[in-house]
Amino acid sequence: MGSTAVRIVASAREFVKFGIVGGSGVAVNLVVFYLAKKAIELGFGIHEAEVFANIFGTRFNIRWYHVLSTVAFVVANIWNYQLNRSWTFRHVPKRNWFAGFFPFLATGILAFAVSLTLMTLLMNPTSPIALPEHIFDDSTGLRTKSYWAQAISTLIAMPVNFVVNKYWAFRKPKVTPV
Repeated sequence: MGSTAVRIVASAREFVKFGIVGGSGVAVNLVVFYLAKKAIELGFGIHEAEVFANIFGTRFNIRWYHVLSTVAFVVANIWNYQLNRSWTFRHVPKRNWFAGFFPFLATGILAFAVSLTLMTLLMNPTSPIALPEHIFDDSTGLRTKSYWAQAISTLIAMPVNFVVNKYWAFRKPKVTPV
C-alpha cells in the first residue's frame, strides 16, 4: 500500500475510534442532562424551560435547559478528551494534559455554541424548526422535548468536532531544533 493509502486507512480508523468515543460522550452528555434535570425538578420544583436569567434587560432569557446543557457539555467534554487522549490518538506524543485540553475545549465550545443555538430553536415553540408540542408533550421520557433537543443538537456537532480536534487539539507537538 502506498503512503497515501496508509494515511487514509489510519485516518479512517481514527475517525471510527473518535466516533465511538463521541458516541460514549453523547451517552454521558444525555445521562448528565437527565440527572441534572431530575435534580432541579425534584430538589427545587423547577421546570427546565423556566427562566434562569434575563440577558441584559432584553426580551431574551437564559433558560434552565441552557444551564443543564452546559453542565452536561462540560462533563462529556472532559470524558471525551481523556478517552481520545488515551485511546483514539494514543500514538501522538503527549503534551501536558491541560495544554492539550484547552484546544479540545475551545473546539468543543465552538461546536457547543452551534449545538446550544440549535437546541434553543428546537425548544422554542415559535421557531420554524421547533419540536412539535403535540408529540413532545413531556408525558413520558421518550416524549420529553428537552431530551430530544439535547440529543439532536449534540449529534450534529460531532463531524466538525472530529476534523478540528484531529488537526488542532491532537496534532503532533512541534519539535524545536536543538
